[in-house]
Amino acid sequence: MQRALPYVLRLPRPRRPLGARDWASDAAVVGGREIQVRALAGPDRGIAEILMNRPHARNALGNIFVSELFEALAQLRKDEHVRVLLFRSGVKGVFCAGADLKEREQMSPVEVGIFVQRLRGLMNEIASFPAPTIAAMDGFALGGGLELALACDLRVAASSAVMGLIETTRGLLPGAGGTQRLPRCLGVALAKELIFTGRRLSGEQAHQLGLVNHAVAQNEEGDAAYHRARALAQEILPQAPIAVRLGKVAIDRGMEVDIASGMAIEGMCYAQNIPTRDRLEGMAAFREKRPPKFVGK
Repeated sequence: MQRALPYVLRLPRPRRPLGARDWASDAAVVGGREIQVRALAGPDRGIAEILMNRPHARNALGNIFVSELFEALAQLRKDEHVRVLLFRSGVKGVFCAGADLKEREQMSPVEVGIFVQRLRGLMNEIASFPAPTIAAMDGFALGGGLELALACDLRVAASSAVMGLIETTRGLLPGAGGTQRLPRCLGVALAKELIFTGRRLSGEQAHQLGLVNHAVAQNEEGDAAYHRARALAQEILPQAPIAVRLGKVAIDRGMEVDIASGMAIEGMCYAQNIPTRDRLEGMAAFREKRPPKFVGK
């Protein structure tokens, strides 16, 4: 365990920020891409968004969709200026409908196994993203769609959104992390009940159970969860980014081990934060009675 800790706690090396063309935020550039990425500007600088936009298939997790999402995550990992990452849908009434069963029907059993393993890897990439991630669930999040949201750190849903791990109603079981992340979120007994029954929950019910952090009434535009998720990102934005990232590592890794090992992980994360300029800036700002200006160094 002790020999593995330094690897677990290693933060990604900062890279140069992506340029405007790299972000593919211009519709003329992205064309028909199913995954689009944009960086917010002005006071929201530091918030990045992944827009899922596959309307004809309700954002189902098809081959192209998954490949483009892997691509987007790889690019975003390189940018030290990304402090919060939002996942949202460009398709009204849908977050992500889960597996593309029409595409899946054309696969051999071997191909299905390989593709589901790839999906599992995708969810792990989301879960291990260094900055905080937020899922804005403004519509249906079923099967793999809910697994994607579960891989995020935080979830915000419209009260009218519908979500569930419904795989057992299709002769399947969750295969992209649902059997592992749902019990860690809700507890074993409740997760088993939801998976065994394939039950669907409204955003409000999900909030009552603790599956989502916030539930909000939907608006006419159908993007109320996105606006609440963006407000949550704005709360995170001014905080010390290295401390936030190390806090995420400490929580995520600590949850997988006994408390003594978890305390050791916390101590190693804390030690990495001590020499940062941001820690000194936080103390100076407190002493001088002014807001801190954290730079992520």
